Amino acid sequence: MNFQGVIIGIVAFAIIGVFHPIVIKSEYYIGKKVWPAFLLIGLLLIVFSMYMDHITVSAIAGITGFTSLWSIHELFEQEERVKKGWFPKNPKKSD
Repeated sequence: MNFQGVIIGIVAFAIIGVFHPIVIKSEYYIGKKVWPAFLLIGLLLIVFSMYMDHITVSAIAGITGFTSLWSIHELFEQEERVKKGWFPKNPKKSD
């Protein structure tokens, strides 16, 4: 039996689950100006995934890279959610 697909699926689910609170906390403490870090991490992981020989590691790196890129969009959406009152605003953070 080949478990690579199952492993990749479980890890993809976990990565998305981990990035959700990372985006929320990043917007809360830093704001949307942190987006270049998500861009850099995403691009580096995508390039890394293209040079990996191991298919599972390559897939996980690619999934993490694209999740990081998607997090840029979510940062801006999170700012809107905070403005709507759906999430708390950090009173110590300057806009």
